[in-house]
Amino acid sequence: MQLHISPSLRHVTVFPGKEVREFIKVKVGSRRLSYRMLFYSILFFTFILRFVFVMTAVDTIDGETRCSTIGCLGKRLGPRILGRKLESSVQEVVYQVLEEPIGKDELKGRSDIPQSLDEFMAEIKDSNIDARTFAIKLREMVTLLEERTRNAKIQEYLYRHVASSSIPKQLHCLALRLANEHSTNAAARLQLPSAEFVPALVDNSFFHFVLASDNILAASVVATSLVQNSLRPHKVVLHIITDRKTYCPMQAWFSLHPLSPAIIEVKALHHFDWFSKGKVPVLEAMEKDQKVRSQFRGGSSAILANNTDKPNVIAAKLQALSPKYNSIMNHIRIHLPEMFPSLNKVVFLDDDVVVQTDLSPLWDIDMNGKVNGAVETCRGGDKFVMSKKFKSYLNFSHPLISNNFDPNTCAWAYGMNIFDLEAWRKTNISRTYHYWLEQNLKSDLSLWQLGTLPPGLIAFHGHVHVIDPFWHMLGFGYQENTSAADAKSAGVIHFNGRAKPWLEIAFPKLRPLWAKKRKMREFFPKSRLSEFTMQEVSAPASDYQNSPPSVGIP
Repeated sequence: MQLHISPSLRHVTVFPGKEVREFIKVKVGSRRLSYRMLFYSILFFTFILRFVFVMTAVDTIDGETRCSTIGCLGKRLGPRILGRKLESSVQEVVYQVLEEPIGKDELKGRSDIPQSLDEFMAEIKDSNIDARTFAIKLREMVTLLEERTRNAKIQEYLYRHVASSSIPKQLHCLALRLANEHSTNAAARLQLPSAEFVPALVDNSFFHFVLASDNILAASVVATSLVQNSLRPHKVVLHIITDRKTYCPMQAWFSLHPLSPAIIEVKALHHFDWFSKGKVPVLEAMEKDQKVRSQFRGGSSAILANNTDKPNVIAAKLQALSPKYNSIMNHIRIHLPEMFPSLNKVVFLDDDVVVQTDLSPLWDIDMNGKVNGAVETCRGGDKFVMSKKFKSYLNFSHPLISNNFDPNTCAWAYGMNIFDLEAWRKTNISRTYHYWLEQNLKSDLSLWQLGTLPPGLIAFHGHVHVIDPFWHMLGFGYQENTSAADAKSAGVIHFNGRAKPWLEIAFPKLRPLWAKKRKMREFFPKSRLSEFTMQEVSAPASDYQNSPPSVGIP
């Protein structure tokens, strides 16, 4: 039998045998198979083969090698008629495992968990594991390292809290020795200032500075740097305000170490008539604040026992326990008009600043009727320090705050402020301050972060005159990015933050800017107490295992 197909593919003839007439004749429809159609057909089948190859390779990588090529193709394409639907892809498996919760107790005592990324990579390379096992090992390693990091951070915050809240032994010894001098040495009990200079205390032709502190060494650095850099020290009057327990040591220090020709007044809070008579709103608020904190925050052991809080939340709670946040020395500036009723203008200095220039030009600044001359902290070269707005301090998720203030309002800084007391007495700033303190207590301390600056931002809102940043450079107590050259170009440098320069946790690069003003022997060579102070404070804490020998002053 023979099969004959015509060249045009239009006729197909079947012959039953040789030289036999036509047996069957089939006529094919008029359809032409061109070379172009053949070319496209080959391309189509080539694509199908490549697609099948890629799908097969992906399934092999997934570890799902039990399915056939057609079955894997069916899984990729979706229809079940081509093959069974397999579980999931690599990405889905990894996400599923990582989202599964893992108990911390499950990792205790485990020695097979990689301790580092290098160990993890070495273990993965040496073993042929599937995606699920890979994700499980990764989850265990990350969870373990995350828990260790959290514990390390919490431990660091606890140590910094203890270091910043405690009184260094050398400062405690200094206060005790000065108290002893005050009781045994008449020269340590001099009237400050002497009677001839008392009229200058209310004379507005002098430059009046106010310093509130219970830290003798810090106060001495501020006073020394202020007088040293003054072009007219005989016109400088420094009013030092302290508490009852520090008054005698503070008076002894400045009696034995006068800063002539400047005039120094040392006064305790109980010496002010308005403070000792009647109710003082800020004291009442502080007492309530202390009660609320003890109930709301708990002790340090309770804070550390909470395993759900993040390290930064624990750090904030530990910071709430710091004594400085409930110290009258921080709140006393709101009562300046009552404390100095005869003065028109004062410059208030914190005890963690160092003065590096003459501050008398501050009295020439026109305040334009404003009360508080301060440096803004929302703009400047240092984006870490100079980026503070109201939203950085106040809780705008609380309706009392969000309904009354703009979160993008620029903040300003305490530490070196010019206060126009005459303009202040015409406002309700002090009443506003006490009102918001009460509101914060009623809301369980949820209106703002810790400190006296947030209520100050509210009370002085609309009463601030912005001064040149030269007069006040901040951040030396919580970052060390500022260079010594930049610091020396500022009028006043401020060690705001936990790393105070008199503590061991101070930044080594920045501490000399404060310590150089501490060497009292250069200014008072006749006092052996000065030599003791310089040596005692400069020595490391490990040198004070035994009590230092007693020192007398002739």
